[in-house]
Amino acid sequence: MNTSKKQSVIQQMGRRAGVLMHMTSLPGEHGIGDIGDSARAFVDALADMDIGVWQFLPLGPTAYGDSPYQPLSAFAGNANLICLNQLVELGLLREAELEPLSRLPRDYCDYGRLITAKRQLLKRAAERMQGRSGVALMTEYEEFLHRQGDWVADYALFRVLKTQHGERPWPEWDKDFVRRDAAALRRAREAHRADIETTQVTQFLFDRQWRELRLYAAERDIALFGDIPIYIALDSADAWTSREMLQVDGDGVPSAVAGVPPDYFSEDGQLWGNPLYDWAYHARTGYRWWIERMRHIGRQTDLVRIDHFRGFESYWSVPFGETTAKNGAWVPGPGDGLFEALRASLGELPIVAEDLGVITPEVDALRLGQGLPGMVVLQFEVGEEDFDFDAIDTNSVCYTGTHDNDTTIGWFEGTGEDTRTRKEVLESQAAVLALTGGSAQTIHTDMIRLAFASRSVLAVAPMQDFLGLGSEARLNRPGTTRDNWRWRMAEDALDGALADRIRRMVEDASRAP
Repeated sequence: MNTSKKQSVIQQMGRRAGVLMHMTSLPGEHGIGDIGDSARAFVDALADMDIGVWQFLPLGPTAYGDSPYQPLSAFAGNANLICLNQLVELGLLREAELEPLSRLPRDYCDYGRLITAKRQLLKRAAERMQGRSGVALMTEYEEFLHRQGDWVADYALFRVLKTQHGERPWPEWDKDFVRRDAAALRRAREAHRADIETTQVTQFLFDRQWRELRLYAAERDIALFGDIPIYIALDSADAWTSREMLQVDGDGVPSAVAGVPPDYFSEDGQLWGNPLYDWAYHARTGYRWWIERMRHIGRQTDLVRIDHFRGFESYWSVPFGETTAKNGAWVPGPGDGLFEALRASLGELPIVAEDLGVITPEVDALRLGQGLPGMVVLQFEVGEEDFDFDAIDTNSVCYTGTHDNDTTIGWFEGTGEDTRTRKEVLESQAAVLALTGGSAQTIHTDMIRLAFASRSVLAVAPMQDFLGLGSEARLNRPGTTRDNWRWRMAEDALDGALADRIRRMVEDASRAP
């Protein structure tokens, strides 16, 4: 166990303010936020407001339900986030070709229309780039393939085969592909060479734009704060190529899956369905896959939140085939061994532990022993009788709410899919008004000021709270699969007057970079 008193990465950064805003929610003209023009404009706005940390959700390619927490790869980027205007500047697309995407809604993501149209444009851009062999862009592409290793080729083949099988999960593919028969894979690579190359080029374009964005943010002293789910999806390139690291058989059938047990919010618990890791295998291999995963996210971000941190101490294992999470059991996780292996290979760990929910003393001991900051979510805490605002640990991130919460206004009013009784809503209202000295009309800024006033070295609010939006702007409703991840900020929402007010809040709390 790491017993040093060395400061965590966020403590070394100093007292800062942050915003939670996923890339898809950025304003822009082509149906979805992007990591080019949209993201750069947002970085400029953050710098102007003295907000020093930008937190966003996982960047991987999404599938059914559009959730960034069930990506098709732990390493690939979401091609829908590629900036098309920058491809026009590179001569890979023509301005007129973007016109169909300009007709998409700007206040929400219409994924059904967006994905088909954008995929066609990216295919066209990739084909044009491949027709320029020998030029600088192709040289960069070859360097990308060399730098990124095997995951690019594995993901490209996986993505093409998934399309060939009607987008079905890989355990439902033809058996030769399920079992990764070498001859069948060789024939597939030959038969689909052009489509595989297109997917690889698309990943190169994502990587190129992301590296430019990270440099742009660093030059303006904006730290990029990423997010990864602890588990991978069964329907992912990682599970297909490396099932030996999971509790999954040769046909892709898990022996047990992830979830959490019944609690106050759910009498059946939550059955996530992700395959569980074979932690004994990971230990035997020196946690090699995890080291590569964390090295990859470290190239993209300055900080990373790991979702469901408590699963590293012990995890809820539910036998495959169960329809609820009731009949599971707690099984020991890798504990200190994983983090010591990561630190030995990668050095300092810029990790924030998502330690929400029912947390045991053993989970706290693991996090504290590794010196990792945890999370405080005011929406969860202010109504609790034992909540002591002044006792919040400095080595933590304080949030008004997260991507899974309602907006602060929606939470305060008790609207939407609130699990609280009306009595509990009123108790929360009284508690937060007593803490802030504010009012129902100013609750969103009062809650941000409260987070900013905390001892937490980093305080973060979702963009919807800065904008004072209600439940209509909620990004995700856990336990549902429809109409999530769609909200987008209006292009004129962040005007000069609001920016001035936010800057004053940051400065009043001594959180300017």
